[in-house]
Amino acid sequence: MRVPASRSPSTVTHHRTTQVDGVELFYREAGPADAPVVVLLHGFPTSSHMYRQLIPALADRYHVIAPDYPGFGQSAMPSREVFTYGFAAYADLVDGLLTRLGAKAYALYVMDYGAPVGFRLALKHPERVTALIVQNGNAYEEGLSPFWDPVKAYWAEGKADKREAMRPMLSLESTRFQYTDGVKDVSRIDPSNWVHDQALLDRPGNAEIQLDLFYDYRHNVALYPRIQAFFRERRPPTLIVWGANDTIFPAEGAKAFKRDLPDAELHLLDTGHFALEDKGDEIAALMRDFLGRTVARS
Repeated sequence: MRVPASRSPSTVTHHRTTQVDGVELFYREAGPADAPVVVLLHGFPTSSHMYRQLIPALADRYHVIAPDYPGFGQSAMPSREVFTYGFAAYADLVDGLLTRLGAKAYALYVMDYGAPVGFRLALKHPERVTALIVQNGNAYEEGLSPFWDPVKAYWAEGKADKREAMRPMLSLESTRFQYTDGVKDVSRIDPSNWVHDQALLDRPGNAEIQLDLFYDYRHNVALYPRIQAFFRERRPPTLIVWGANDTIFPAEGAKAFKRDLPDAELHLLDTGHFALEDKGDEIAALMRDFLGRTVARS
């Protein structure tokens, strides 16, 4: 991913931590403090690490903030006995972080788990959302492929055997699959991605956190009607950049956004789930064009 040729100190990515509601959150930050804010919300099983190249590609024009959720990346991993892992809690913590950083309005880049976090944030503060960039992040039943059938079985019963059936999704094989499935030239994907993610998944206690999150995801699906109503009522400018070969969230999920956001700009890219890894230059160019037309500098 190419970074703009002229770099000022404000475009350098800073790696920071802060306390929000007693939880230590790690976040990456770059760009001028007075520029329009772009918030990058990561997916599973990764972290703000997935945005390591996109951040400098935007930071000459935008104030970019990319947090890690608790249990992911460099953020704290509090015990399940003292912290309830779920998407509502994540949205509240991101909200608290953005408030602390003085972000009163922001464009949201949502990917995978970032979609329910970001859309919950949008429901809390619809007036703050200046634009949406959606990358393989679902808000429609059409986007739940057969990949989700075992997860739905877990949602339906919540029993121990259904929970155990989810555990292979935390394996190295599964993590590698998410990066390579649907990618034409796998040599373009850095293996350090899945090595990095797997090392964090393999921390003692993290598997149980992830299994809790798989179960909590059912509440995100229940929110789809409210999220879709937000799309219809607020009509935020929306750019959809979607890996069309994604087994987890197929292209049908991307196309469904047009039902409630008919003016959304839809780009189906010839890649898989983690589209930034081999289509980063293309996505960055689309974002710079889109944000330049839709998000006015404050």
